[in-house]
Amino acid sequence: MSAPSADHQISIISDGIELDGYLARPATSAGAGAGRHGLVLCHGFPITPSQRQGNWGGYQELAERLAADTGWIVLTFSFRGTGRSEGNFSLGGWLSDLKAATDALLATPGVDAAWLCGFAAGGALALCAAGEDPRVRGVAAFASQADFAERAGDARRFVTQARRLGIIKDADYPPDLDAWARELLEVRPLSLIGKLPPRPVLLVHGANDEVVPVVDARALADAADGQVELRILVGAGHRLRHDPRAIAILLGWMDRQG
Repeated sequence: MSAPSADHQISIISDGIELDGYLARPATSAGAGAGRHGLVLCHGFPITPSQRQGNWGGYQELAERLAADTGWIVLTFSFRGTGRSEGNFSLGGWLSDLKAATDALLATPGVDAAWLCGFAAGGALALCAAGEDPRVRGVAAFASQADFAERAGDARRFVTQARRLGIIKDADYPPDLDAWARELLEVRPLSLIGKLPPRPVLLVHGANDEVVPVVDARALADAADGQVELRILVGAGHRLRHDPRAIAILLGWMDRQG
């Protein structure tokens, strides 16, 4: 796997907020001509405050591997409030960030089509973003929840958790707790995944996921009338990015895209 390069760091502007991005290109024919596939790679909620420090959770290395193995251009980035990105966490804000990242990828020389891939909440948001954006050619979502209603049930506690993780930094944020919590109900992958077919959708979930139950993956597949590729990994937990089987499935899915 190639090591991340500082030369690949980019900035993405979302709602006036500067996001830290990383653009991985394949070693051969980098930037040559049009017709190259592009992928936006999304992380989920942080687990510990330490993950806020640059190269969020190793996604830059994963982007380099995907680019090297498939020939795609891969853009990964830190959502607002995480890594070196500015701003404070909100679910609606993260959805805006993903749109801005998609815009940035499609504006990259040599990229003429975009796919989305995300893990956990990043995958859920990828499903939502693609449901409203016909430019997106397909989505791969790993260990992703069907909705965020559980988080909305105790919004004040969730804000406290977000402060502890460092993804809410400003003392007076959110200015309107009810509006902030409402986004957790309104951003709903279960309501939008049905807009994706016949575009390709890959759902991968661990049979022993201790964070997001596997029933969420089945509910998402049902909401798309079964017109998705659903893969349940026996013995796998939540952190599929560290499961070689999941990465192999992603690489195979990317290779099959037209």
